Amino acid sequence: MRLDEYIEDLEPDEEAERRRLAKEKSYEITDHLEEFERRFDDALSGDTLVGSTSPSIFVGRSNYPDIPVGLLSPVGDEDDAEEYVTDGDWYRQGYAIDDVLQRRTGLLNSNKRANVDSPSIASRLTPSVHDAWEGFVGVQREVAIADRPVDLEIGLDDTPDLGIDPGTDVATPRGPRANARNAELRENPYVPKPVKKTLEDDDWQAQGAMTYLYRRGFDVYDINSILSAGALGETEQRRLVPTRWSITAVDDTIGQFLRGRIRNEPSVDEVQVWVNEYMGNRYWVILAPGSWEFELVEMKAPGSIWNPNPEDDVWLQSASEGYDGRSSYVDETAGAYYAARLGVLEHLESIGRQAKCLVLREVSDDYWAPVGVWQVRESVRNAFDGVPGNAGDRESLAGEYGEAETFHGAVAQVAKQLPVSYERLQRKSELAAGLQSNLDAFSRSN
Repeated sequence: MRLDEYIEDLEPDEEAERRRLAKEKSYEITDHLEEFERRFDDALSGDTLVGSTSPSIFVGRSNYPDIPVGLLSPVGDEDDAEEYVTDGDWYRQGYAIDDVLQRRTGLLNSNKRANVDSPSIASRLTPSVHDAWEGFVGVQREVAIADRPVDLEIGLDDTPDLGIDPGTDVATPRGPRANARNAELRENPYVPKPVKKTLEDDDWQAQGAMTYLYRRGFDVYDINSILSAGALGETEQRRLVPTRWSITAVDDTIGQFLRGRIRNEPSVDEVQVWVNEYMGNRYWVILAPGSWEFELVEMKAPGSIWNPNPEDDVWLQSASEGYDGRSSYVDETAGAYYAARLGVLEHLESIGRQAKCLVLREVSDDYWAPVGVWQVRESVRNAFDGVPGNAGDRESLAGEYGEAETFHGAVAQVAKQLPVSYERLQRKSELAAGLQSNLDAFSRSN
């Protein structure tokens, strides 16, 4: 399909209802928390949550290295515990922002403090994290490595704080919190054989273990949980990893692995423009012939969650890499960079090609609450896979692409649909300005 025809099909449906902003949604969030409080009172026996089922864990980063570690468990909805796990199923089920917040407000974070190297702050002489299979940290680890939600009993020191942590650009929002006294397993969790293999190998570096699990069919969500619980890596190097950091570490590690897989593959032979929309975000993915290069440019509209002043200009930020990747952590676009890059590399590896790639992310004011970097990852993945994020009443073009004569011609044409001018985009984007290719060509010729 020609690119101009492809873009014509992207005109928004004027009759589609715009998502209400955070102020209007706050009443629904309050309702979710009140419902949680009712379910919590029903589930509590004395000061113990009996029959609690934990599908996932959380490791915080405040006061590092003495950090909060938590077991996340739905209260009063244990039979559907898997529905509360943050993963690609949320995208495939078409979760909206308020659906995510409803799930997260229904999850109790029962937490204690622990040192990243030792399961107990109180005694630094206790066994290291890699030996911790008892106590609260041990139970947390069992939950992380299990292949399904685990039945628990959790003793609490107080009633939950019913506030909601709005999350970050990386981590998913978190709901009510309570200080935990202890936790006990009520079943023997099943641990998949590949996970057992990584646990039992004392000399396996974390990066290699992550790649092994990915090649065995584990998605990054599973690997992130295992890494966060301190269950990957050389024995003496294992430690608790804050969830926010582990999400980015896994995306980056798997991305580097996939980049290595395509380094010697032939290039795509045409300029392709892919697109997807989800939760008030639109993603343009432009692939062009050439050696691997990647750049993410984010445009955040006034009134959106990361640019809240409606009187401000569109906020631009970007990060890029050449053929050999990056030597430093991305600051501007943070976890979104690694999540978007992973989605692109998975596609290229699946077709046995490499390409020059520019991802343009438009964040509209419909994105009224942060839900975590998973929505970036799944939106880019499904731009190629053909599962639309939110098609509304029109036919989605996810899974199809438009063709252009040249890379810069494609960027110029897409720029007409963006909230910033082509000239401003060129000032911010190395690929749009043609700088990265020239620098890479110069470095390889010297």
